[in-house]
Amino acid sequence: MNTPVRLAAVEAPGQPEVTPVLKSLYRGFERELLVPLWTEIGDLMPAHPRSRAVPHLWRWDRLRELASQAGELVPVGRGGERRAIALANPALGGRPFATPTLWAAIQYLMPGEDAPEHRHTQHAFRFVVEGEGVWTVVDGDPVPMRRGDFLPQAGWNWHAHHNATAEPMAWIDGLDIPFQYVTEAQFFEFGRDRISDAERTTPERSRSERLWGHPGLRPVSAGTTAPGSPLLAYRWEHTDRALTDQLAVEAEGFGSTVEPGHAAVRFTDPATGTDVLPTIRAEMHRIARGAGTAPVRETGSSVYQVFDGSGTVTVGEKTWSVTRGDLFVVPSWEPFSARSEAGSTDSDSGALDLFRFSDAPVFEALRLHRKHTEGAAR
Repeated sequence: MNTPVRLAAVEAPGQPEVTPVLKSLYRGFERELLVPLWTEIGDLMPAHPRSRAVPHLWRWDRLRELASQAGELVPVGRGGERRAIALANPALGGRPFATPTLWAAIQYLMPGEDAPEHRHTQHAFRFVVEGEGVWTVVDGDPVPMRRGDFLPQAGWNWHAHHNATAEPMAWIDGLDIPFQYVTEAQFFEFGRDRISDAERTTPERSRSERLWGHPGLRPVSAGTTAPGSPLLAYRWEHTDRALTDQLAVEAEGFGSTVEPGHAAVRFTDPATGTDVLPTIRAEMHRIARGAGTAPVRETGSSVYQVFDGSGTVTVGEKTWSVTRGDLFVVPSWEPFSARSEAGSTDSDSGALDLFRFSDAPVFEALRLHRKHTEGAAR
């Protein structure tokens, strides 16, 4: 019988004595597609997470160069939908997955181009490290995209993009494609080939911002909201001010930062106070010049992009010098730390600013999230 199950009787501590009878038993297991736990427990139940992904770094200047070449050669339209180029973790068999649960890509839109409308169950966001001029249109609401802006979009919302300028624009997309792929839960649907003239307008603020973009204020007219944030754009000016204020309060002698010189904010749903997306957490971290972070391990994986500044980051046994735009992966339970070498010549804030997204909401919902900071009590 042809069977994918292959069992080898081995002499090892805790294993049964290798005899002809044992080998015969194993052949019976193979025929019936059975795998005994005692031959697999070290792989199925390791002492700590062993991610299939590995730490890896992608340089922004190279990504942007290749995306620009693709802009000249690859059309945007049905069949490809988006000129999005995904990060492929070198340990994941060539799949377009940054980690086993997270998808990240650089997307590039040429002047005057439209990316056609569609929707999918995968939760998504856009983060802009440079440039402006593209509007994402979510359920008919045109939302401007500018440097530093974080734009979440929960699954199953119609969305398209249009570039209203004479310059190309690039940004990063993050989605939970690998998670929904492995759980076999995904749906996709085509929308209109072109958006309407009314949707091609270029308002300074979207309707979602006019309703939901006021700190601590919820529109009384809003009833129960769908999963995912109803605020479609979190503007850099607000993120920057929050990080600046945290470090200023710390300098005044009050507790306000994650650790000395390390400010951080999390993007949250204004309707619920929870993460902006059901399966994705997004944060911005600012590390003051000369400051470093303690090594941290967490279950689940993360993707980081350097928004501004320079420094060194260490993931597991890998250490890289990084600058604006560079992206890197932190697999599950690999220790991560960073040190800022930023200054006034390479950073508007004089600090190392890191955008991070992770799968933490999934792990927290399943009660599987665990975090350990080096030097802290277990």
